[in-house]
Amino acid sequence: MNSQETQSLAFGAPGIEPRWTSSAKEGVGTAYHTSCRLWFTISHGIVNEIYYPRVDQPNTRDFQFLISDGESFCHEEKRDLQHVVEHPDRDCLLYRLTNSEANGRYKLIKHVLTDPHRSVLLIHTKLEIADESLREKLRLYALLAPYGASNSGQCFEIGDVKAIRAQREDVCLVMACSAGFARRSIGYVGASDGWQDLMGNFKMDWEFCAAEKGNIALTGEIVLADRDEFTVAIACGGTHQSTVTNALQSLAEPFRSHREAYVRQWQRAVVNPKFDFSGDTFDGGGIYRLSRCVLLAHEDKDFQGALVASMSIPWGETKSDGDRGGYHLVWTRDLVQSATALLATGQVGTPLRAMIWLAAIQRPDGTFPQNSWLDGIAYWSGLQLDEIAAPILLAWRLWKGGHTSGLFNPKEMNSRAAAYLILQGPVTGQDRWEENAGYSPSTLATVIAGLACAADFAKEKGKNNLADFILVYADWLAAHLEEWTVPNGA
Repeated sequence: MNSQETQSLAFGAPGIEPRWTSSAKEGVGTAYHTSCRLWFTISHGIVNEIYYPRVDQPNTRDFQFLISDGESFCHEEKRDLQHVVEHPDRDCLLYRLTNSEANGRYKLIKHVLTDPHRSVLLIHTKLEIADESLREKLRLYALLAPYGASNSGQCFEIGDVKAIRAQREDVCLVMACSAGFARRSIGYVGASDGWQDLMGNFKMDWEFCAAEKGNIALTGEIVLADRDEFTVAIACGGTHQSTVTNALQSLAEPFRSHREAYVRQWQRAVVNPKFDFSGDTFDGGGIYRLSRCVLLAHEDKDFQGALVASMSIPWGETKSDGDRGGYHLVWTRDLVQSATALLATGQVGTPLRAMIWLAAIQRPDGTFPQNSWLDGIAYWSGLQLDEIAAPILLAWRLWKGGHTSGLFNPKEMNSRAAAYLILQGPVTGQDRWEENAGYSPSTLATVIAGLACAADFAKEKGKNNLADFILVYADWLAAHLEEWTVPNGA
């Protein structure tokens, strides 16, 4: 290896041990169309995790801008600027993030969304400078941190477009900018990354072309020249070629076109205008409508009907590369609650898909995993009786609402679940929160309700004796609630 090649490689391999980011989210988003298989989260005024190609697979820690005058400061968006999060369009997961310097000298206004039909995150950014002394000095640096201890990255060019990519296993990530990058670098986090470089003397001195097998970060200096607006594209794909193609095709189209299509998709998801509640809430139904969109965004686009509990990783700052778990898993209970809430908003398609997905992962003995990945593979091994009863409640609500699932009949799913509840209850292996075994008021309430619904199903099928037996057992549970759950002397 010659000296020029040696200098092109970043030092400090493999970087510090990777950590996830905060789970205190202020927003989540994705295109409503299933052709976009990329999701994003927002907190502290910046983008956090990017999920791809499924909603249970996070690939990044965060993306933010570093802002420097090259002489006296380098500001980090998430720590040094003041943040405002807004929703500029109704019924839509489009975000306007305004991050302002504490003394009002400048601010960044970012509109964050995905390409409506590609797995590409788009951050359209406008720099507004109030302090004229900074106008010729300010430099913006895009800093992207892929997650993990085994990422490799390279700088590359396609025609006259300068871009940066990272690769881990079967996921490729490409960052490009409509304004172009004046300089680029890839470094190991904690040693040779862009943050370390700029915080030292407020200038970008390092331009490493590659970093192999480590915890890396990608840095690109934005070409501002006489422009104050630009779009950063972060594309995800299975191969370098497909990912680069999607990134460049997204940047080739005007951002306004992407925004209009993105908003149209989400607004078409309003299936019944009567579920609006504009006149019933203090904010004209704003929080309600946003909440509905957030629930819809948690459904996967390959494993349709599977909704993860949350696109977040609790206490992520302490989680290492070996801990892949988090709330980006499916809990049967949370899935049923989300589907039930959507049903209350007039959405029927997602709850029906959720019921079928649940039936597909049910075990032969009638149980469901404590939580699982989208493909049904269990993550934790606990057993919670309320999660066995909850799918019966969802099936019952769909039935009573007159919503059928075509050729699929949930009868077998309900029967297996009810049989397990009777044979193995009422003591649960875990309760819903502290995960303790015993008699849980919350669990028992769900089990009793689920059994009452199962009896209703049996009666509808003409099995009156079975229905009576199930109800008698449910009544027996209800009669013993105080004995089992109220402490002596209370």
